[in-house]
Amino acid sequence: MPVYNEEKTIAEIIRRVKAVNLKKEIIIVEDGSTDKTKEILKEIIKQNDSQNDSDNKITIINQRKRHGKGTAIRRALKEVTGDIVIIQDADLEYNPAEISKVIAPIMAKKSKVVYGSRVKGHGKPFSSLMGWIYYLGGFSLSLFVNLLYQAKITDEPTCYKAFSTEVLKNVQLNCQNFEFCPEVTAKVLKKGIKISEVPITYHPRSLREGKKIGLKDWFIAVWTLLKYRFYN
Repeated sequence: MPVYNEEKTIAEIIRRVKAVNLKKEIIIVEDGSTDKTKEILKEIIKQNDSQNDSDNKITIINQRKRHGKGTAIRRALKEVTGDIVIIQDADLEYNPAEISKVIAPIMAKKSKVVYGSRVKGHGKPFSSLMGWIYYLGGFSLSLFVNLLYQAKITDEPTCYKAFSTEVLKNVQLNCQNFEFCPEVTAKVLKKGIKISEVPITYHPRSLREGKKIGLKDWFIAVWTLLKYRFYN
């Protein structure tokens, strides 16, 4: 779970993740936040240690300055010991109650990589102009992936990406920020690994509420997909 300036949501999202009925390790990379996120995380780890909750081991990695989502994920992977990895954002856009559904095909050994598709889940991020812009951005990136890599996915930039740990640790990642999504998608597909999808719900937040991805990241994603298709 990469975390940067999420003081309003971090306690609640950790509570929801802990409530998922699975034995799990929650690896949080605190990416140099400048708000109260660090202090909140310190209290959460104290409470968790006092509860001696063996089903919810929490590891917090503190970084002195912000490096970006991709760097945070690469750092967290060094600590992973479980069989399955799923990415969880620190806001409340995605529902942790659906984690079990996303990882089910991997647990059943029917797939090694599963994406939670907001499109298949018939989410409604259209309450504002920005909602439409983000939807069209995701749609176009998914179309681009399908054309470049002969894939059939509907939601390339979804946060809920689940992997067999063995698969993900064998992908050489270079990402620093939001280009994690197109890079890991490109490299998984180039290895000939099929990406399965399951429907999920989605509750988008606005820029005012703290959304961090922007138009610049769309252009970086396009370049990343092109780069790893033809040059790497």
